[in-house]
Amino acid sequence: MSISRLKYITKIGVEQMGDLANSLKDPSVLRLENLDTNISPPKEAIEHTREAVYQKNSNSYLPFIGKESLRKEVTNLVNKNSGQNYDWKTESIISAGGLSGILNALLATLEPGDEVLLTDPTYVGLINRVRLAGGIPHYVPLIPEKTGWRLDLEALSKIETSRIKVALLMSPSMPTGAVFNMEEWTSLINFCKKADCWLINDSAMERILFDKLKVIHPATFDGMRDRVITIGSASKEYRMIGWRVGWIVGTAKIIEDIARISITNVVCQTGIAMEGVAKAMTSHDDGILNSAKKLEKRRDFLLQELSEYQLIPPHGGWSLLVDVSKFGLDGSTASARLLKKGKIAATPMINWGSKNCEKYVRLVFSNESINRLKDIKDRFKKSFD
Repeated sequence: MSISRLKYITKIGVEQMGDLANSLKDPSVLRLENLDTNISPPKEAIEHTREAVYQKNSNSYLPFIGKESLRKEVTNLVNKNSGQNYDWKTESIISAGGLSGILNALLATLEPGDEVLLTDPTYVGLINRVRLAGGIPHYVPLIPEKTGWRLDLEALSKIETSRIKVALLMSPSMPTGAVFNMEEWTSLINFCKKADCWLINDSAMERILFDKLKVIHPATFDGMRDRVITIGSASKEYRMIGWRVGWIVGTAKIIEDIARISITNVVCQTGIAMEGVAKAMTSHDDGILNSAKKLEKRRDFLLQELSEYQLIPPHGGWSLLVDVSKFGLDGSTASARLLKKGKIAATPMINWGSKNCEKYVRLVFSNESINRLKDIKDRFKKSFD
């Protein structure tokens, strides 16, 4: 029997769908279930990582909180996006990927039974880490509209703040691609101030934006510098998934606590990977803008080809949701149909928020080219007609 802390840790669904797709041994299956990408990392980062394999100081446990070169670069990035002046020496550490950093930040900010504000839908990996850290998810809905998602500000205003100790937010959000506008960020900031809670900003995709949108960092708001904990990752923006490198930037006191947890929990990061990520961040062409343009074109193609279906447009990120309820189906049944009849692997949104999320399936457009997607309309028709 599982121990109690695992009672509410649910399956993500991506791995199970991936296993089903792999079992078909059919290369024609569209792999829209997985957050891998076919857009290459920066060339200089690959070359620098290859060189690091032969460097003695890259084959080391030390320094436990990450190499200075990378800590400087991630702090520079957060300072640029936030307009703040975080000190890399005392206000940054490197983590073994973004999600490891999020878990460590939650362990440093939550007591058992504390509530955490999350959007609904949201990435189930975030929900599971909240629960693993002893927290209780408290959802604020994202409302689907023809033009995209919007935060339910009325619902947010009615949430009792006394038990909320952390707001764990992501913009663009996963899996929706929702991007908070200035009004929504202002309401969230005011909520955090009223609740006197931390704001953990999952910035993994913050520059993967469409429709000429610009980054809005929560630490830019008055009085938020020492309340925001920014957690980033090389996986999405730099397309360096296998490097497993992330970072945490925040006020010195909380970074000290997170560092203690990190050293106890993970010990250190991947030595040969950190220099490569630092190089990506200083490369003359990190590829972020071009990759965002490619992803936006794929989004536009899917919205056009599947216009007769209920796709909610994302304004950033790597994925979008399809509402399948008009067919009288839930996400699990629709996902099975898509795979069997349309040869499309798509993850149902079971456990990715409230019960309302069960009517969605997710399409990830980071790992399939437009050429591979060209017959997706026919595949959908085969699945649902």
